[in-house]
Amino acid sequence: MRIPLIPSKRYIVHVDMDAFFASVEQRDNPKLKGKPVIVGADPKAGRGRGVVSTCSYEARKFGVHSAMPISVAYRYCPRAVFLPVDMEKYTSVSRHICNLYNEFTPDVELTGLDEAFLDITASHHLFGGPAHTCLLLKARIKESTQLTASLGLAPTKMAAKIASDLKKPDGFIQVSPDELLEFLWPLPVEKMPGLGKKTKLFLNQRSIITIGDLARHSQTELISLLGKNGETFWRLAHGIDERTIETVTEAKSIGNEVTFAVDTCDAQRIAGALFSLCESVSGRLHKASLKARTITLKIRFEEFDTYTKATSMHKSTNFSEDIYKVAKKLYTMFEGNHKKVRLIGIKASGLIAADIRDSIFVNAGDERKEEIHRAIERIKIKFGEQSICKAASRMFRD
Repeated sequence: MRIPLIPSKRYIVHVDMDAFFASVEQRDNPKLKGKPVIVGADPKAGRGRGVVSTCSYEARKFGVHSAMPISVAYRYCPRAVFLPVDMEKYTSVSRHICNLYNEFTPDVELTGLDEAFLDITASHHLFGGPAHTCLLLKARIKESTQLTASLGLAPTKMAAKIASDLKKPDGFIQVSPDELLEFLWPLPVEKMPGLGKKTKLFLNQRSIITIGDLARHSQTELISLLGKNGETFWRLAHGIDERTIETVTEAKSIGNEVTFAVDTCDAQRIAGALFSLCESVSGRLHKASLKARTITLKIRFEEFDTYTKATSMHKSTNFSEDIYKVAKKLYTMFEGNHKKVRLIGIKASGLIAADIRDSIFVNAGDERKEEIHRAIERIKIKFGEQSICKAASRMFRD
């Protein structure tokens, strides 16, 4: 049964920069244009341990894609140009593109370095209408950065994001409110946000292949099949997506992770890696004049099973030793499983300005620790990141 659409005059744009990291590298090095470029971990002649961050469209013709193990990418395309991730450069380009968004609307939600939602409902009339606004934005990005973007324009966030992905690279698809269901219903169910591989398989086994198949079931039936998410998927399948643009300008978290060259259960090596990560997160917090209350440990074992554990402290901190103390305690929760560790990561969240006092408890040694950390940062700025670190961290790095 066809469900009447909720009237909507919203104009939501999803911007997806095409093969962003690889495109930046091709732009900065013209010799790479037209070649398969893979940005990510060192493949080490097919023995690398990390994953692909981004690859060019030339590499995708060989079956390479983001998040693929780098060893598999090397096997698929050994003649590709493999480059390390230059996050500082990509972040700088991303900030420049964000400034371009703000020329068209203040309602911008960044969902990654290479993606964003824009609400142009209140501003499109300044640029000749919704579609013309999108075309102007695409042209502005190309003119200013020599990079291409694919855009989707729709009355909902879900439809806009899907549309931006259907005509890459350098594409543009507009979905009007009257066409929304015709656009959504033929698409596979996995295009819906939050619907993962297991749920897709579960639904496919019940002959629910497309979003239209899902829409033909009642809310009650979907809640019975999918639990509390059933109602959400029912609404999305009928074009009902009332999510608004969340304009967040400050970082929500700061984190780092590392993939070991060889899966390990060496407690000393894991501890060294943990401390190295905590030092890195601490340094980034200090550089941003932030401190964190919540620390999250991410761990991936040899069989690719991945887990996270988090805890909040009684007061916020940006000291590496404090972060490490929490991270080490979180890691002990996994020590009894006797599995080798493939990857480990640390994330700091619940961020506040470093000069805000968020606890009545004051540690007499904090001022001294702050002086030491400032001295360490001065040394690193002058002589480089590797010029000074704790002994535990040095063991891992060596």
